[in-house]
Amino acid sequence: MSRISKIVPIGAVAAVALLAGCASTDYHYSQISGERHFRAPIDTYSVSIVRIDGKDNTFRPATVDPGLRQVTVQGPPGGASSIGEERTIALDVLPCTRYYLVAVKQNPLASDFAIKVDYQEPVAGCTPPTTS
Repeated sequence: MSRISKIVPIGAVAAVALLAGCASTDYHYSQISGERHFRAPIDTYSVSIVRIDGKDNTFRPATVDPGLRQVTVQGPPGGASSIGEERTIALDVLPCTRYYLVAVKQNPLASDFAIKVDYQEPVAGCTPPTTS
C-alpha cells in the first residue's frame, strides 16, 4: 500500500469530522458589527466595538447573547484628535439578529458623535432558542 493511500482515508475522516462539527443546529447568538451597512449617508462612520458588558472584544462581528447589553464603541477620529472617543450605549439585542452600529457626526471635522443602529437583519443559519 502506498504512503498516499494511507494518508487519504485519514484526511477524509478528518474533513467529515470537521464538517459535522459545523452542522450544529443550536446556534442562537446575535452579532454586533461596527461596519456601515448603508454607504450613501455621508454623516455616518464605522466604529470599533471595544467592549460588550465590560469585556474586551476583538471579534468582528462580535457575537453576543440576546438581552440588554452595554456596548462600548470607539468612534472615528475628528478635530485635533488622532483617535476617536469612546461611547457606551445600551442595546436591547434580539435573538438571531445582526446589528450594524455607526457613528453620526455633524461634519467630518467634529469630534462629537452619536451612536445609532444603521441596520439590523436576521443572522443566516440561526435558530432562535425555544422557550419550554
